[in-house]
Amino acid sequence: MFEGKHITLIVSGSVASYKAATLARELQRAGAQVRVILTTGAAQFVTAATFAALTKTTVLTDDNWWQADGQIRHIEWADWTDLLIAAPASANLMAQLANGLANDAASATWLATAAPKVVVPAMNTHMWQAPATQRNRQQLMTDGVHVLTPATGVLAEGYSGQGRFLAPAEIVRQLADLPLFTPQTLAGKRVIVTAGGTRERLDPVRFLTNDSSGKMGYAVAAAAQQAGAKVTLITAPTGLSAPSGVDIVNIQSTTELATAVLDRFPNADVLVMAAAVADFQPVTVADQKIKKTADNDEMVLTLKKTPDILKQVAAIKQPHQVTVGFAAETQAVLANGQKKLADKQLDLLAANDVSRQDIGFNSDDNQVTFIMPDGVTDQTPKTSKRVIAQALVSRVATILAAK
Repeated sequence: MFEGKHITLIVSGSVASYKAATLARELQRAGAQVRVILTTGAAQFVTAATFAALTKTTVLTDDNWWQADGQIRHIEWADWTDLLIAAPASANLMAQLANGLANDAASATWLATAAPKVVVPAMNTHMWQAPATQRNRQQLMTDGVHVLTPATGVLAEGYSGQGRFLAPAEIVRQLADLPLFTPQTLAGKRVIVTAGGTRERLDPVRFLTNDSSGKMGYAVAAAAQQAGAKVTLITAPTGLSAPSGVDIVNIQSTTELATAVLDRFPNADVLVMAAAVADFQPVTVADQKIKKTADNDEMVLTLKKTPDILKQVAAIKQPHQVTVGFAAETQAVLANGQKKLADKQLDLLAANDVSRQDIGFNSDDNQVTFIMPDGVTDQTPKTSKRVIAQALVSRVATILAAK
């Protein structure tokens, strides 16, 4: 995730300061080289020795910031840094950073670097809710800083509220969703992504659905957002966390999905149909729960075709718009994918074999064959859905540029 990246971690004074050691470790596991700046307040809770042992390098503090050796450390560190993270960020540190102060090693390095910046707040809930803190938060965001939302739970004071430091693993997960190092190839573009398996009701407590986890669609939405697009994710129920910075539209049935897509498509540049859409739905939906009785050993369901969303989209598609489909197949993957590409007048199709246990539904990995209208195909290696989503977004950007 952060292979070869230089990450500088600013640790400020907080009861949660000790958790920054775990965060440093998580960032290293993700491939980053980590340096740590310890504020004077943080040194009241944790020691520089801890972070020096973990990172195998010097920790920058206010005590060693300026020395008579000709080095300007905050500039050297600022230039070294690919990503600067303040975690935990106290209310005081947020105020410093939002107002451009440079009176210690941490704030001077923050002001000097051109690298992307992230703030992970941690403080008492009343301090977090204070108008001044919220103004500082807004100013940081206006300046292009990514400010993560603190967790809600039991605080150091013994009562519950918002302001808890996010778990280090959750911080790394959210960092992966941010457009920190991605080329902004979709800047200004409006992208619709669909995800998850639609649900077709039988009665108030039962429905027909499929095994789709929604992971591929969510990965595409995150990749498009990271590439600079304004993304709307239209999703069936999945249980997944929404990607940062993405607008969410919740649906359940194929009919609801069709309405959501067709309402928004005329104003979109790209549509990626990654949802696993039901092919059939019950002709009638029972008003009450269907009961099992002594004389009904069998039950016959009459089904009808669901709306063909991509065909409806093809009928209103404009020359500047790009449509992308997925074909989840169990046999003749390439042939079925090519047929779907032509029938739906798509610009790109990703076909995959869902009968494979290692890349099928619910897996974190995938392997797809990209199929283009000119007959060119390109099979990816087996890799994470995140990487495949990035490859798909790259192809979409190329198609858009040629339109």
